[in-house]
Amino acid sequence: MPLLQNAVFLTTVAHLRDLPTDTVAEVAFAGRSNAGKSSALNTLAGRTRLAFVSKTPGRTQHLNYFMVAPGKYLVDLPGYGFAKAPDAIRGQWEKLLAPYLEGRSPLKGLLLIMDCRHPMTDLDCRMLNWFAPTGRPLHVLLSKADKLSRQAQNATLTEVRAALKPLGAQCSAQLFSSLKKTGVAECESVLTHWLELLPQNDAAS
Repeated sequence: MPLLQNAVFLTTVAHLRDLPTDTVAEVAFAGRSNAGKSSALNTLAGRTRLAFVSKTPGRTQHLNYFMVAPGKYLVDLPGYGFAKAPDAIRGQWEKLLAPYLEGRSPLKGLLLIMDCRHPMTDLDCRMLNWFAPTGRPLHVLLSKADKLSRQAQNATLTEVRAALKPLGAQCSAQLFSSLKKTGVAECESVLTHWLELLPQNDAAS
């Protein structure tokens, strides 16, 4: 069973003043619209509809908090780059997201989801170059890996890791597939380390 199986929806935050005050540690999920962010969150939690999977880019415009243990959260961020969203909504998104990622002290790391078939888009690179200087760890999930051959998967992973290298040792990457459950254990290990969650056998002892 996934270590994040106890994740439950807590709240939706539209203003920084409404952020949970009991947070010990949290990990943010970010990614371009339709990169597979909600599907990845659902897969890691071993659930089918923990996070809503939308076919409409930009549907999620707030911070959605999911509690995995007391004071420890996964935070689903708005998908960036949604061209169809009105300017007012994009402005609200920028006012919420940028201060959150820059100044949220309990934030332990950023999980950045990229479509394995289209990694390192201009928007992805802007997010990487903007977040890396914060010094917090960043882990790239190359989602939808099942859409590529094994050779193409490995080539993409090598290419992305090479692109991340100048940003520092705190940046890493892996292959992931919600459909085939590829890379779940590897990503779980990253998240449980950041959130300081005990393996189930240790927690039960």
